[in-house]
Amino acid sequence: MRLGDLEKAVLQYFWGNDAADVKQVHGDIDPTGQRSMNTVQSAMDRLFKKGLLKREKIGHAFVYRSAQSRDAFVAKLMRAVASDFISSEQDYLAAFSSLTDELDNAQLDELEQLIERRRTENETGGEAC
Repeated sequence: MRLGDLEKAVLQYFWGNDAADVKQVHGDIDPTGQRSMNTVQSAMDRLFKKGLLKREKIGHAFVYRSAQSRDAFVAKLMRAVASDFISSEQDYLAAFSSLTDELDNAQLDELEQLIERRRTENETGGEAC
C-alpha cells in the first residue's frame, strides 16, 4: 500500500491520539499552516477510503479515528511484502527467527513476554490482562 507523506503523518497522529476532526488534525500536524485544511481533509478522506481510518458524523463534521493499531498495520505491511517470497507459515517463522539474531537479551526478554501474552490471549479467547 502506497501512502504519501501527509497520509503517513495523519496515521501517526491517530496512533497517538484517540479521535479528532480535520480542524484538530490540521492544527496539530501543520501548526505553521503550510498546507490548507482542504489538503488535510483530502488525505484523511483517502485514508478512510483505504480502510485505515474510521469516521463518524458528529454535528456538521466528521470525527476520525484509527481503524487499526500501528502494530496491526505494520504486521499487515510486512505480510504483504513477504508474501512474494514466503509460501508457508513455517517460512514466516524461520524468517522471524532470523530477525531475532540481532536482538540483545533485554529485547529477547520483551519478545518472550509478548509471546506469552499472545499465548494467554489465545487460551482465553480474548485480551490478556
